Amino acid sequence: MVEGSMTQGAGQGPEVERTATLRDFRVPAYVHETAPYAHGSQPVPFTGSAEEQVEFPDSYTPTQRDLPVINRGDTVQVTLDPSAVPAPAPQPADGPGPLFVVGDVHGYLDELMAALQHKGLIDSAGRWCAGTARLWFLGDFTDRGPDGIGVIDLVMRLSAEAAAAGGYCKALLGNHELLLLGAKRFGDTPVNSGAGTATFQAAWLLNGGQKTDMDRLQDHHLQWMARLDAMEEVDGHLLVHSDTTAYLDYGASIEEVNDTVRETITRNDAEEVWDLFRKFTKRFSFRDEGGSAAVRSLLDTYGGTRVVHGHSPIPYLLGDVGSEDGEENTGPVVDGPHVYADGLAIAMDGGVTMAGKLLVQQLPLDI
Repeated sequence: MVEGSMTQGAGQGPEVERTATLRDFRVPAYVHETAPYAHGSQPVPFTGSAEEQVEFPDSYTPTQRDLPVINRGDTVQVTLDPSAVPAPAPQPADGPGPLFVVGDVHGYLDELMAALQHKGLIDSAGRWCAGTARLWFLGDFTDRGPDGIGVIDLVMRLSAEAAAAGGYCKALLGNHELLLLGAKRFGDTPVNSGAGTATFQAAWLLNGGQKTDMDRLQDHHLQWMARLDAMEEVDGHLLVHSDTTAYLDYGASIEEVNDTVRETITRNDAEEVWDLFRKFTKRFSFRDEGGSAAVRSLLDTYGGTRVVHGHSPIPYLLGDVGSEDGEENTGPVVDGPHVYADGLAIAMDGGVTMAGKLLVQQLPLDI
């Protein structure tokens, strides 16, 4: 676990102070070529110096850039080492196998495969080898990293292989799945963002959309994403993607929320899908004063004893992010989940897009 993972993370100051040292606020070069913003839209590419400040208010609407991406060096290759494969997790004599969760992947396929292999879930060939183990992905498979479609293809394949072995591999819907769906279906169709006019295409590009992913996106990928659940309760863990209470807007039970979200996507109304995306993009509801009460509102409604989420990178939840370029890194070193909100919330986004770590964790935590 990260240093301070047993604390709630309160009193860390406004976001504007903790992001002032970030480097390399990247916008893909093709953003200007393929997706001009709709008339009256608010977002503009960040072109200022690293010393300029960025805010992420609770009312954030994705007509501006989401959390910045620090240049982590995408040329680094992660290889699977057959000699380093741990034995698969011990299988129980009866009943379900061990439970694992995966944080945000964001296109980092090599890092994902290395992390799954390290936990004994796949072998050196990338095949499921964990028998009856249960694996949940918490969403955000694409954008920012180099191979989002490769990540989706891997998860789909592992789902079939795990089921054949008596286990399962399942996935939740993240806000970036909604973003990619919207960019593909609605393109530059104007939507009312709450802060002017926006488009899915512009928001997708602004928040790390990769042209290579869009070029390789096929109907079966879209159908798979559109059918993903928004939340699930497993062994007392309420699994969600986003650290927000916005799920309460979509139903009073897990089944109702999942049905409502799927029906919203199926209706194919750009404004409705945008509103869903906007709500799933909200973050930090469980942090600071009132955070534990927000978590309890979800647990009281949907069940479970802890919320497990991705979406907000742990370095941001801890309130500090170090810099690169050879300077001393003053931010926290992420080596495991972050437990906070009076022990009621477990954050799983290790910040793989910002030189952090892609987390794969067995539950329950030994704390």
